[in-house]
Amino acid sequence: MHIDIERLGVHESVATVFPARVLVDSLEDLPLEVDAIGDDEIAACDAVVTLEYDDAMLECAWIHSIQSGVDRFPFETLEAEDVILTNSTGIHGRSVGETVAGYLLAFARRLHDAVANQDDSRWEPPAWDEAFTISGTTACVVGTGTLGTGVADVLGSLGVRVTGVRRSTEPLPAFDEMYANDDLLEAISDADFVIATVPLTDETRHCFDAEAFAAMRDDAYFVNVARGSVVDEPALVEALEADDIAGAALDVFETEPLPEESPLWEFDEVIVSPHCAGFTRDYGSNVGEIVTENVARLERDDDLQNRVV
Repeated sequence: MHIDIERLGVHESVATVFPARVLVDSLEDLPLEVDAIGDDEIAACDAVVTLEYDDAMLECAWIHSIQSGVDRFPFETLEAEDVILTNSTGIHGRSVGETVAGYLLAFARRLHDAVANQDDSRWEPPAWDEAFTISGTTACVVGTGTLGTGVADVLGSLGVRVTGVRRSTEPLPAFDEMYANDDLLEAISDADFVIATVPLTDETRHCFDAEAFAAMRDDAYFVNVARGSVVDEPALVEALEADDIAGAALDVFETEPLPEESPLWEFDEVIVSPHCAGFTRDYGSNVGEIVTENVARLERDDDLQNRVV
C-alpha cells in the first residue's frame, strides 16, 4: 500500500518527554512539511508523532509512538481504518538499563538514605551490615526485549549475574540463564533483584501479584520499569508492609501521576521516580532517526521499521 505523506505533525503530548520543537528541528531535512501541532490540527496531517492517542488520529495514514509501549492505542480500530502504527522500540535499552543500575546501586550503597538524611541535615552513616556491593548478586529480568536486554547489558558489566524470563528458554547473549514464563516463580525465588521489563498485555497484567511477591526472598528488591499494571499494587504494598521483600524501585504506576495518598510514597525502602527511566537529552533525536528512516521506507514502498499495526 503506497502512502504519500505531505504533512507530518509532532503532537504536543511529546512535551512530557522533550519539547516538540526538538523533534521538528531534527526532521527539518525531510521532503515534507513538519510542524508542532495541537489537538485541533491532527486531522490536517497525513502522519503524526505522539505520546498520547486521540481519535482524530484515525484521519492520519500513519501514527508513530515515541514510546515502545503501545497499550494506549486501539489496535483493532487502527487496523479497521487502515492506519499504520509504529513505535520507538530500540532506543530505550541503554537509558533504562543505566536507570535500573542506579536503583540497584542506590539500594546497595545506601545512597537513597544519604539523600533523605541530607534533607534533614542529618549525619548518619549506614549500619555496618547494611551496605553491600552488587557485584556477585543475581538479578532476574522478566522480559528480555529491548528494555530487558539493555538492563542485562548494563548490569552484566557491573558483575551482576543476570537471569531472564521469556516465552522460550533459548539462551540470549546478555543473560547467564533463561527461564520460561511458566517458571516465573522459580526464576524469581533466589534473585537479589527482580526487574520487570515486560510489555503490558492480557497475559502480563498483574503478573506480579501476591504469589509472586511471596516467592521472592525477604531480602530481595523489586524494580518496575515496564508498565504500572503489570503489578498488583495493593499486593506490593502488603508485601512491603509485611517485610516480605526488602524494598522496591518504581518508575511506573497503575495511576499516573502517583496519587498523593498512595502508601508507596511513605516507605523508606521504596524509590519512586516519575515514569522517566528512559529519559535522555538525546530522546528526541533518537525518535527522529526512526521517523526519518520510515519516511524513506514509505517512499520506497518498503516495510516500516518497528511496525506494530
